[in-house]
Amino acid sequence: MTSANYRDLAGKLVVITGGGRGIGLATARRFLEQGCRVVVLDLEMTDTDLDAVFLRVDVTDAGAVESAASDVVARFGTPDVVLNAAGIVRSASAEDMSAADWRQVVDIDLSGTFFVCQAFGRRMLEAGRGAIVNIASMSGTVSNFPQKQVSYNAAKAGVVHLTKTLAGEWADRGVRVNSVSPGYIATDLTAALLEREPELGVIWRERTPMGRLGTPDEVASVILFLASDASSLMTGSDVIADGGYTVW
Repeated sequence: MTSANYRDLAGKLVVITGGGRGIGLATARRFLEQGCRVVVLDLEMTDTDLDAVFLRVDVTDAGAVESAASDVVARFGTPDVVLNAAGIVRSASAEDMSAADWRQVVDIDLSGTFFVCQAFGRRMLEAGRGAIVNIASMSGTVSNFPQKQVSYNAAKAGVVHLTKTLAGEWADRGVRVNSVSPGYIATDLTAALLEREPELGVIWRERTPMGRLGTPDEVASVILFLASDASSLMTGSDVIADGGYTVW
């Protein structure tokens, strides 16, 4: 696909959680194409050739996130962009969801997003500038079918509202906060799931007006727009990129 050129992003410092794979990794590559400096916070890095700084950080550990924020600022300066892409999903019916699985999903997808927004947001507020983009999900707007994933749906709905709350608090202090809510995206994790349960892919495509899954690059395009000056009037927005899934 053709990449838009956001000249204002050149030279900007971008911090990406969950940048080791999937949407986070695809977006890291796109930021690098724009001439950005990229720091990836994750537990592992699948692309060892990526021209980015990798820091091993568990986003559920608020102290570790705070230390990482201090380290990044000391070494590279205050980030211009922060992307929260770290996330997991656990599937189980509401009556069968274990407490451990519930907590793990909420801890990573929601609490981890908040800890990163808080730690890096403090530094961005001090600088009086910055853009934060959180990866939510269409699952924060509609519940998934046919798979059951109550913890994921609840956590992603929380990410959407967290985004709006932070946007309202920080709008007059120079920091914009927006979220992207992808639909079904063809990542390695999705491919592994569909290999086990191919019938899911049939149902997902049937219920999506475009009749297909999205790609990580398509989501990355939305993220770059929200990180750039092209979206300068936008804060507290949740951009749903789902091939039309939520219109029905």
